[in-house]
Amino acid sequence: MSLTKPNTFLSSSISAISGTVSNLNNEVLEYVNPEKPTHDHSSVYYKRFFISKFNLDNRVIEAKFSSPMKIADGDQVTVSGYQKDNAFQVLAYNNKTQAVISNENWIVLFLGAIFFFAIAIGLLNSELVIEGAIIPKLFLFGFTLVALYMGYHALLIREAIKLLSS
Repeated sequence: MSLTKPNTFLSSSISAISGTVSNLNNEVLEYVNPEKPTHDHSSVYYKRFFISKFNLDNRVIEAKFSSPMKIADGDQVTVSGYQKDNAFQVLAYNNKTQAVISNENWIVLFLGAIFFFAIAIGLLNSELVIEGAIIPKLFLFGFTLVALYMGYHALLIREAIKLLSS
């Protein structure tokens, strides 16, 4: 079953797909902070992304979350997200078999966007930008782009959650 809800505000349409999980493949992507001391092996210095790739009634699904998805082969799952290239990118999911609903935290992303936008506004009012220095303008541009991306992604996650609850 597939349900599509195009949104006029967002450029891509968020849709929900329901089905049975098959061919589940879980991976962990781990990044190490290059500034961490070499003798310290604590997990605080690692950034982990849990990637789940599976089929949902013959559709390729890919999910990247900061914690592992609670799914198994044969589970009845509804995922919401968007199509990217050959795979459906999951922003939120509802595992009906295990009674688990999960998504990334859109509030933290939105607060991060506000933070980066506040830095950009602070740079906009700095004397170096007013004088025309190129480096502060590049930082202003970069912080603005990061803020827009984080805000947009937070709105996508929020729409995906709304679609799952309806």
